[in-house]
Amino acid sequence: MKYSSSLASAGLVHLALGLPAPQMQYEENMGAVGGVDPPIPTYSGAPVGNLRGSTNLQGGLASRPPVSGGASAIVPDPELVNGQEADAKIGLYLDFNSAEYPNGPQPIRGTLGQTDPGPRTYEYEKLNPDTYAPPSTDSGTVPQAMWPLGLSHNLLGSGKESGWARQQNQDVLPVASAMAGVDMRLAPNAYRELHWHTAGEWALVLKGSVRVAAIDENGASFVDDVTEGDVWFFPEGVPHSLQALHEGAEFLLIFDSGTFSEQETFLATEMLLRTPVSVWAKDLQTDVSSFDYIPDAEKYIFNGTPAPANISEQNITSSAGALWGPTGYTYHWSQQEFHNTTGGSVKYLDPLTFPVADMFSAALVVLEPGAMREVHWHTNSDEWTYFLQGSARITVYQAPAASRTFDFTAGDVAYIQKANGHYIENTGTDDVIFLEVLQAKKFTDISAAQWLALTPRQVIKDTLNLTDAVLDALPKEKTIIKPGNPNMTAIAGGGQNY
Repeated sequence: MKYSSSLASAGLVHLALGLPAPQMQYEENMGAVGGVDPPIPTYSGAPVGNLRGSTNLQGGLASRPPVSGGASAIVPDPELVNGQEADAKIGLYLDFNSAEYPNGPQPIRGTLGQTDPGPRTYEYEKLNPDTYAPPSTDSGTVPQAMWPLGLSHNLLGSGKESGWARQQNQDVLPVASAMAGVDMRLAPNAYRELHWHTAGEWALVLKGSVRVAAIDENGASFVDDVTEGDVWFFPEGVPHSLQALHEGAEFLLIFDSGTFSEQETFLATEMLLRTPVSVWAKDLQTDVSSFDYIPDAEKYIFNGTPAPANISEQNITSSAGALWGPTGYTYHWSQQEFHNTTGGSVKYLDPLTFPVADMFSAALVVLEPGAMREVHWHTNSDEWTYFLQGSARITVYQAPAASRTFDFTAGDVAYIQKANGHYIENTGTDDVIFLEVLQAKKFTDISAAQWLALTPRQVIKDTLNLTDAVLDALPKEKTIIKPGNPNMTAIAGGGQNY
C-alpha cells in the first residue's frame, strides 16, 4: 500500500502497473540442458518452423553424437562438505548450506553416489540433505513420513485480513491414517465460527491467546481463556467457538482421523441456510422475519467484536451447570514446568492429568544442539509430530529390513507408524522444539537402550556381538534424551559425537 501511494502521488501508477514482476531468486542449474541452450534468441513476428521433425531423425537414420568430446555431464571441481567423504554407513549429518553454487551440493556419501549436473533447485537439497545424499543404512521402501505445512494450500478467512488455515491429512501424507493437523491463524478478535466435527480436536496454542466456548450433550457449558503453550480438547460432535483475544492467535489442531478435512466441518451458518426457515422459526419460537438477515454463506474465519475482559460476562449456564476441572475442555499446560535432563527438556500431557482428552497423549520436547530424542518406538499408537522451531532429522526403521532418513524444519509434520523404531536428532545450531502426539491413554514408549540394558547380557552378546564395555555403560532407566556433540561431523575428524 505504501508503494502504491507513493507512485500515485508522483503520477506514475500507470508505469508501475506495466513493470514486470520480479522473479523469485533461488539457486538452480544454469546453461544447456535437455537439448536447449538458453537464453534462446527473442523472436517476434508470424510463427515459423514446424512443430514436428523429419522422419530422417529416427534411430539408424540420423547422425549419432560422438563417443567423446560431445555434450558433457561432467561437473568440474565438485564441492563436498565436511563429513561427506566419511564411510556412508556412519551417516553423518551433512550441512549443505556451506556448499556453494554451481559445484555443490552433490549426492555423494563416502564412495557412493555421483555428481548431479542436471535440473535441480539447490534450496530443496539444502533442506533435505539426508534425502539427497542418504546414509547407506537407508534401505528398502518406507512410506513418505514428512510433509511441510508450507506446501499446504492456505484457506483464507472471509473477513478482511481475518485469518487463514492450512492442513495436513491423508490427501498430502497418505501414511498418516490415524491423525491429521491444521495450522490456524486468527487476527485480533477474529472468530473461527461456531462449528463441530466428526473427529476429536486437540489443540496447542502457538502464539497469542484464545477464548474457547462449548456445551456438552447434557447442556453443561464451558468458557475459558488459553494462551501460548496451553491446550484444549473438544470431543467429536461437541459444538464450540474460538475467538482470538486482543493480540490475535495462531494454534495447532490435531484430529483423531487421517481423513479429516477442515472443509468438511459442520458450521452454524450452513446449518441455518440448509434447513427451512419455517423449521427454524418453530425451533427457536420466533417469527420467520427474524431470519431475514442471516448470512448468505459460511463465515468460516471472520472479524468480531472484542471479547469482554471479564470472562464471567460470557459464562452462561443452564440447570446442568458449568464444566470445570476434570470435565473441562482446557488444560493450562504453559504453567507446567519442564522435566530437565542433560541435553534438553520434556513434559508430558495425557489423560492422567487431562482426562477429557481420553485418547490423546503428547510430549513437548526441547533438544539442545547435538542432542537426540533417544531411539524408541510406541507400542499402541502411531506418532504425529510437529516441529515448532529448529531443524532435525529422523530415521524410520520398518520391519523387517527397511529404513529411510528424513529432514525437518519448523512447520513440518512427521508421521511414524506404530512400532516403527525412530529417533529425533537436532541437526542445527539452535534448540529444536517439537510436539509428539499419540492416540493413547498414557504417553509411553519403548527405549531401545533400556531394552538392551535389561535383557540378559549373554542374549545381547550372542545376538549383537556388543562388548561388555558397551553393555556396562547402558542406563537401566529410560533417559528420553541423549546429549550429543553439537559438531555433527566430529567423527570424521577423529572425535566423538556424544
